Amino acid sequence: MKINGQIVDIIRREIFPGQIEIRDKRIYNIETLAQASDIYIMPGFIDSHVHIESSMVLPSRFAEIAVSHGTVAVVSDPHEIANVLGKKGVYYMIKDGRKVPFYFYFGAPSCVPATPFDNAGAVLGPDEVNELLSRDDIYFLSEMMNFPGVINGQEDVLKKLNFAKEKNKPIDGHAPGLSCQGLKKYLNAGISTDHESFSLDEAREKIRCGMTIQIREGSAALNFDALHPLIGEYPKKVMFCTDDCHPNDLLKGHINLIVKRALQKGYELFDVLRAASLNPRNHYQLDVGLLQAGDYADFIVINDLEKLEIRETWIQGNPVFVNNRFNWDRPVAHPINNFKYRTIKAKEIEVNHTNASKKMKVIQAVDNEIITRSLTVSVLEKNDVVESNTLEDVLKIVVVNRYSDKNPSVGFVNGFGLKKGAIGGSIAHDSHNFIAVGTNDHDITTVLNVLMRTGGGIVAVKEGKIKSLPLPVAGLMSTESVKTVAEEYEALDQNAHQLGCRLRAPFMTLAFMSLLVIPELKIGDEGLFDVNKFAYTSLFDD
Repeated sequence: MKINGQIVDIIRREIFPGQIEIRDKRIYNIETLAQASDIYIMPGFIDSHVHIESSMVLPSRFAEIAVSHGTVAVVSDPHEIANVLGKKGVYYMIKDGRKVPFYFYFGAPSCVPATPFDNAGAVLGPDEVNELLSRDDIYFLSEMMNFPGVINGQEDVLKKLNFAKEKNKPIDGHAPGLSCQGLKKYLNAGISTDHESFSLDEAREKIRCGMTIQIREGSAALNFDALHPLIGEYPKKVMFCTDDCHPNDLLKGHINLIVKRALQKGYELFDVLRAASLNPRNHYQLDVGLLQAGDYADFIVINDLEKLEIRETWIQGNPVFVNNRFNWDRPVAHPINNFKYRTIKAKEIEVNHTNASKKMKVIQAVDNEIITRSLTVSVLEKNDVVESNTLEDVLKIVVVNRYSDKNPSVGFVNGFGLKKGAIGGSIAHDSHNFIAVGTNDHDITTVLNVLMRTGGGIVAVKEGKIKSLPLPVAGLMSTESVKTVAEEYEALDQNAHQLGCRLRAPFMTLAFMSLLVIPELKIGDEGLFDVNKFAYTSLFDD
C-alpha cells in the first residue's frame, strides 16, 4: 500500500513531497518525489495525560471521536475508576481499550484514595501498585498527587515510587504551587512531569529543575493562555494534554485544537508538533510511529496546516478514520459498578448553628479552574438552622459516601450562582462519592436520591422536575457514543444555567469541589477540608 503527499518530518524538521510505502503495519520505505499530492501527511497527536472517565464514555467509545480529531494515542490514568472499583476497574479499562484499533497507554494509579482523608470504593496499596506495574500493559506510575507524602518521606508513597523506578517506568507528577526545596525533594523522588502549573513562573521553575510540563487545556482547567510561551522557550520540555475533557468539549476537538491555537500564536510548526507527538512518545517510551522508516504506519492526513481539518487517520497501516467515519464495528460493553443504596432524608443535611461564632467558612469556586479559594461570611440562619443564601450566592453543598452508611458531609460554596433548584453527580474527584449543590434541602436530597436509584450519573432538579444522564459504568461512564452523551450532557449544562449557574462548566467544576489535593478549601465525605493545612477544618470560625 502506498500514499503520497507533502510529508511533515518532525525528526528532520522539514516538509517534502514524498511517497510512503506500507507493509505489515509499518512504514517500509519513504521516497522523495519531484511532485506529490497537495495533502499533508504528518504524525498523529498524542494526549500526554488524560482521564478517559471524564469523557463519560468507555475507552472504545472515546477512540471513535479521538481519531476524528487526529489523535492516535493517549497516555491515560485510570485513577477515577480505580477509586470506585480498584484493580478490577483498571483491568476493565484495559480490556475495553483493546477492542478497538487505537493506542491506549494506561498507568498504575498511585493515589487510591487520593489522600488518607478520602473514603473511596477501593484502596491500592504498594502491593497492588507493584502488581499493576509488573504488567506489560501498564506503562507508567500515574500522577503522584500526594506531594506532601513524597516530601515527608511517607513509607507507602516511597514504596510505590521505588517499584516504578525498579521497573524503569516513568512517574507522573501532580504538584500545584510546589516550589523551592519542596519541589526539589519531589523531583529527587523520580517524578518527571507536572500538569498542574497555573502560572508561567511556576512552570518555568519546574522546567529549570528538570521537569517536563504538560500544558493542559481541558474542560474545567484551561492553562494554555498562561503557559503557551513555554512552547517557544523550552520546546523539548513541553507536552500537550487535556486531563479532564467532558463529552461536549471532546465532540468539538481534542489535541488538534491546542495545536491549532499554538500555530495561531505564531509558534514554529515543528516545535508545536514536538509537544503534540514527539515529546510524549519519547518521554513515555511509546511505540507510536512518527513517520520514519521502520515505524508503525501511524499518521494523519490534512488539507492544510492552518485549518488542520482531519481527512484521514491511520493506525498501524489501517485507515481508521476516512470520509468522516471511524472504520470499525462498535464492541459490546457490559457495565460494572460499586455503590450502596440508601435513601437520603432532608433532616440528614440540616446544619444546626450551635456555635457562638457568627462567621462561617465557605468554599469559593473559580470559573475555568479546579483550584478554589476560602471565604469567611456571615451566617444566615433561621430558627438556629443555617440555610442557603441565594442573594449572596452562598449555597449548601453536600457529599454522601456512596460506599457506606456514613452521615452526609455538609458545607457551603460560593460561585455557582444557582437561584433555584439543585444539581449533582456521582463524578466527584477523586473518591467519586455523590455530590450536590442547591438552593434548598428538598431539591438537594432529590438529586442525591436519583443518583442512588440510578447508580450514578449527572442530575438537575427544579421544582420537582428531574433531568438525568445515567452513567452505569462505575457511576462515571455511559456505554453510549460521545455524540449521544454530549447531547444529553449539554442539555443538563443548559439546565444548570437556567437555574442561574454562572460557571462555564457547572458539573465539571462541581466534580472538583471534593478534590482534596487541590488548594485551597474543599469538601470531602467527612467534612470541610483545608488543603493548605492538609487537614479537616470546622465549618464555623473558632
